[in-house]
Amino acid sequence: MAAAELCEVCGNELDNAVACCPFCGVKRAATPRRTGGPQYRVVNLEKGLPLVHQALLRLQQEIESARRQGCRVLVLIHGYGSSGKGGAIKKEVRRQLMYMLDSHQLNDVLPGEEIDQRTGRGRQFLRRFPFLAAYLRQANPGVTLVVF
Repeated sequence: MAAAELCEVCGNELDNAVACCPFCGVKRAATPRRTGGPQYRVVNLEKGLPLVHQALLRLQQEIESARRQGCRVLVLIHGYGSSGKGGAIKKEVRRQLMYMLDSHQLNDVLPGEEIDQRTGRGRQFLRRFPFLAAYLRQANPGVTLVVF
């Protein structure tokens, strides 16, 4: 039996004999990109009640660390804010992530409001990253998923 590899797009195990992923349809690369790091990490940016600039510094550090480790997805917990309108950390984290996405530093960002298996993007993420099923059950505005 041939050894299995991970698809570089969806993270599912692939048999070495197949030329494209049966889960997402992407053709396999000649050499695998993953370095054997974790598929995802959960980062709580609101732990310790930081100020906004402290949370943004931690965000940068966690993104750099996840890249070095070969992580595919970061699950960012930034909270929703106590005002009922969304907190300052959430707004600034999302603004920073959108800038990084627009400048091609990230592959995708899924805001927590769109995290739902019944939406198109939620189903797409579940197909690409089945290991995130626990986080894709229902919308959560205090969370954002970041894909490298």
